[in-house]
Amino acid sequence: MFRNLFFQGKTAYKAQSLQAIAWKKFRKNKQGMFLLCFLGFVTLIATLGYLITLDSTPYANEQILEIRMQKPFSRITFLEVEKQQNIQKRNFFGKMIHGQPSFCTAIPVSTYWLSADSIHVELFNELPPYNRASYSSAEAKIVQKTYYLGTDRYGRDVLSQLIIGARVSLSVGFVSVFIALIIGVFLGAVGGYFRGKIDDVIMWFINVVWSIPTLLLVIAISFALGAGFWQIFVAIGLTMWVDIARVVRGQVISLREREFVEASKALGFRSLTIIFKHILPNITGTIIVVAAANFASAILTEASLSFLGIGVQPPMPSWGTMIKENYGNIILPDYAYLAIVPGIAIMLLVLCFMLLGNILRDILDVKEGNEK
Repeated sequence: MFRNLFFQGKTAYKAQSLQAIAWKKFRKNKQGMFLLCFLGFVTLIATLGYLITLDSTPYANEQILEIRMQKPFSRITFLEVEKQQNIQKRNFFGKMIHGQPSFCTAIPVSTYWLSADSIHVELFNELPPYNRASYSSAEAKIVQKTYYLGTDRYGRDVLSQLIIGARVSLSVGFVSVFIALIIGVFLGAVGGYFRGKIDDVIMWFINVVWSIPTLLLVIAISFALGAGFWQIFVAIGLTMWVDIARVVRGQVISLREREFVEASKALGFRSLTIIFKHILPNITGTIIVVAAANFASAILTEASLSFLGIGVQPPMPSWGTMIKENYGNIILPDYAYLAIVPGIAIMLLVLCFMLLGNILRDILDVKEGNEK
């Protein structure tokens, strides 16, 4: 028993040592650390979400048509009148996750002046004599808001939509890659280790799924499950496991004949123990590289589906939906940024994951070369 425990611990220690060496080399890579910091910054911004957005209403969907299509850095003055209905105030985490419905009705104004206990205003973009109104200062107040990326055709804050849309892209990436890893690693490891008829059946299934174009398969699964936020996770995850399974299978086939696997069999370890405790820890680096590439693919696929209208549904913001709603403005010099900005956001995030995957691949190749 002690010999079995010693051997098991030695194998795990070797895998952890190789991972430590790879992490040490990664920390010395300035480009890799910059990309990791950028990814951490985007994740932090997306996590904070409604706590830092100008529009903290659910889905950042406060529509004020009077200020639609405002230019970046526009500063608008609002008269906020308290709503009559009772709106429950959410706690810190409730607001961070779901947003906070507005307690006031925001009325854009051009100018205002005070007299006694009243506030007199000239309404924004209204013609006389309908542009003047008065409110009691006890039930209304004047605030100013700066729209750093302007507003869209519905009068929504573009920057708030962009920040909340980052949540969708990162969430789809994490969840769909997690689903793909569970399916792909399990099927690839089982097929590569047992070989024979089990491997033939798994490879037949992999080849069948591989032969179907990815986007068409995602669209088919989306139609079957229905368009929505959680459905898109499952749809993308069920299509990205194939390349993971193929890579893991190849790695397991190359490792199953190594001495430590033969020693594990001789010591009487069960097959699943050998796979998950001795073989998989030694191919963790390869799995991470494939997962990084799949993360980028998941973001692009989600944006494509949202652009086609079968992904995340309004009013939930998504970078693909923002491009769909504003792609007609590409030909307008003053408003082309409404479609370009979310496109640049997608490009930067995808590029970040692709470059991280390349850096990790180079580091792991060096590690394997030193090991040999």
